[in-house]
Amino acid sequence: MPYIRGVITLQEQLSSRNQRTMNMKNKFSVGEMAKLHNTSIKTLRYYDEVGLLKPMEVDTSNGYRYYSTEQFEQLNTIHYLKELGFSLKEIKRHLDHRDLDGYLHLLEKQKQLTENKIRDLERMRQRFQNRIQDIKQARQVTNIGEPSIVDMEERVIVRLMEKISSDPELEVSLRNLENLSNRKSSIYIGGVGLTISMEQLKIHKFDQYNSIFILTEEEDIQGPFVDTFPKGRYASISFRASHHNSAPYYGILLEYMKANGFEMKGDAIERTIIDHYISNRPEDYLTEIQIPVTC
Repeated sequence: MPYIRGVITLQEQLSSRNQRTMNMKNKFSVGEMAKLHNTSIKTLRYYDEVGLLKPMEVDTSNGYRYYSTEQFEQLNTIHYLKELGFSLKEIKRHLDHRDLDGYLHLLEKQKQLTENKIRDLERMRQRFQNRIQDIKQARQVTNIGEPSIVDMEERVIVRLMEKISSDPELEVSLRNLENLSNRKSSIYIGGVGLTISMEQLKIHKFDQYNSIFILTEEEDIQGPFVDTFPKGRYASISFRASHHNSAPYYGILLEYMKANGFEMKGDAIERTIIDHYISNRPEDYLTEIQIPVTC
């Protein structure tokens, strides 16, 4: 009997120790919780502060926080919804109510936001593609300084009508155009240009611009600053310099038009495709002038 009693006592001790081990396994410090879920202690503490994920237990003697395995899925849900783009406020609202219709609404809302982002990224991709094409074509231009006639498709622009006669005025006008049209020229590098009115061209005054514009690939764009350069024939000339050196080339182009019986029918379009912001080699620069014409 003493032997049997000793065996029972040992079994009770082992059972008690196993229970304690199980209890310990279901009690994780904030550091262990962070490591297991590949997150930071700071993040878990913030979740506690905002009531998003509170510890299962807080030791009143030392303030240590402890989490349980039952909270693993809750943290996984938080991470999942964050990756989908939900705000912590939206996630907390869902976790507090756990409503299926509300959850579906959240997913549908985020799906729409994602589709909008995809469209924005597609527009950005197209801008990159157009810019790459611009630069590649610019490097292959051979008829530098030689006027010609080109056929152009309609081009959509955002345009600010404003007198510009200096670089400071140009920069201020560009910032104004960005703000008024809600567009950033950094996205359109190479797509920014200036125009000179017909009246100025007729008196050979080439340093007074009457507008600044940004080319855009968006076909459905709307707003008070949206305009177009119409489809048609343009007298065109390119040169390896910035717009500061454009005056002689306006003269060459106008002489070419006069000699070949072309009449201007709109403002001149001047666009610097490659300048010192892109290359520090002046031989890489490329500026293009176009004037709409009729025979």
